Amino acid sequence: MSTSKVSAARVATPKGGGRRRLSLPVVLLIIAGALALVSLVRLISGADDVTSVGQVHGALELAVPIGLAGLGGLWAERAGVVNIGLEGMMVLGTWFGAWAGFQWGPWMGVLFGIIGGALGGLLHAVITVTFGVNHIVSGVAINILAVGLTRYLSNFTFADAPGGSSKQSPRIDPIDKITIPGLSDWMQDLQQRHWFFVSDLAGIIGGLFTGLSLLTVVALLLIPVTWWVLWRTAFGLRLRSCGESPVAAETLGVNVYKYKYIAVTISGGLAGLGGAFLAVVATGIYQEGQTGGRGYIGLAAMIFGNWMPGGMALGAGLFGFTDSLKLRGGAENVHAMLLLLAILLVIVVFWQLYRKKYLAAVISAAVSALLFVWYALTDQVPSQFVDAAPYVTTLLVLALSAQRLRMPKADGVPYRKGEGK
Repeated sequence: MSTSKVSAARVATPKGGGRRRLSLPVVLLIIAGALALVSLVRLISGADDVTSVGQVHGALELAVPIGLAGLGGLWAERAGVVNIGLEGMMVLGTWFGAWAGFQWGPWMGVLFGIIGGALGGLLHAVITVTFGVNHIVSGVAINILAVGLTRYLSNFTFADAPGGSSKQSPRIDPIDKITIPGLSDWMQDLQQRHWFFVSDLAGIIGGLFTGLSLLTVVALLLIPVTWWVLWRTAFGLRLRSCGESPVAAETLGVNVYKYKYIAVTISGGLAGLGGAFLAVVATGIYQEGQTGGRGYIGLAAMIFGNWMPGGMALGAGLFGFTDSLKLRGGAENVHAMLLLLAILLVIVVFWQLYRKKYLAAVISAAVSALLFVWYALTDQVPSQFVDAAPYVTTLLVLALSAQRLRMPKADGVPYRKGEGK
């Protein structure tokens, strides 16, 4: 592609939807303010486990498969293909990862998990790109097909293997984990002192450097790699142009079908990697239904992140943290989150008043008051609410962030080769 064509394509695909970017100092200040608020809530509620090393480590482990699914969705939708089949591709990743993992080792399981998910992505590309089937219909069909296929395959693979059954695989050897002894022990000690802000920061740092799987490191590195490929290379520019205006991209010489195929196949591979992570790292075993809707939550994280890798990672971290709350002192931790949410809504009230959106301010104030009353009159929340907390968080985040979203202009729009001629 010539320089003039690349420049023209840049004009057709504005960065970040034309929104003003936050500088690094501002981002760090926002993060510090959020951590200070969480620390204050921890001191008031007495829920000291909210930012403990174990809590943060668990949140990271739960966030990785969600983030990988969200990253997969980002690749597909930046090329203009809606991939609601992420859940099914994760299911394929869990099964193929476990099938290869218990026979040939965990890293072969990771590789086959990627291949399994990529095959699901390739199927989605054939159905939507070549045959022009509605993207949602294709995605739902792949989700159903993946569940049926893995159940069928399990009957004559895992069922006959030692330690396996028709619904689970034999045990998979673990992947090596990294712990920095001096730093990890120091952070653990600081966190247990329960000091304001310092202990919370120590808990986060300790959780990130204690028992860190090598596959987690790979998954975290994929976020900046995706940003660099999609926003700093000619390949990424062409791929994103297919999601903004495939007709314009075609007139500039871009093979739109090829880039859509590549993007959706990579999307499936990333979702499959998320599934392999669940089977190989998180549990060490394949179990039927173990994805638990994480493909859909990953899609929600991608939307929350405004189709950007950094925002997607933040959304995945939020959902992973909420999910981990129920695993360690769930009722007490989620009860503390009621207070945090009430305070955040007070901040939202002042922001809405500043923007002169009085109706939204009144609604936020009413919800905040109800949460304060709920927190004051109870010592813990019902167990049913604890289990539902990750999904409630998903709905709330999407509802509150809906007004600022800007999806790729041609995302989900049917395209036939030759329209640009």
